[in-house]
Amino acid sequence: FKAPSTDHPALYRDLLRTNRVHWIAEEPPAELVRDKMMDCHFRFRHQMALVPCVLTLNQDGSVWVTLVKPARAITPGQFAVFYKGDECLGSGKILRMGPSVYTMQQGKNREEGPKKEEIDNIEPAT
Repeated sequence: FKAPSTDHPALYRDLLRTNRVHWIAEEPPAELVRDKMMDCHFRFRHQMALVPCVLTLNQDGSVWVTLVKPARAITPGQFAVFYKGDECLGSGKILRMGPSVYTMQQGKNREEGPKKEEIDNIEPAT
């Protein structure tokens, strides 16, 4: 798919999944273990602005990353790096992404999209 412009909604995503995260100080952070979710920031390109997000811990050590606002041009194979304040918490390779903003808009125009349970049951191709 080639988007008609660099700002086309098809280039934006607000959900992604990593492989098992490599945590630096704590394996994984206590807050994430306790609450199964944690607010933090992330980036997937060097020197890009930090993006607020919510991490959801999966049993296999991977995380779902839900961005507060969609980010452009996230690609599988890139690394998501997580921060809390100035501290780098760790990183994980991006395995797969949720639907694009464009797909979500199309879905809203037609009907309800997949339920969260359906999305959770989709396993990444290995």
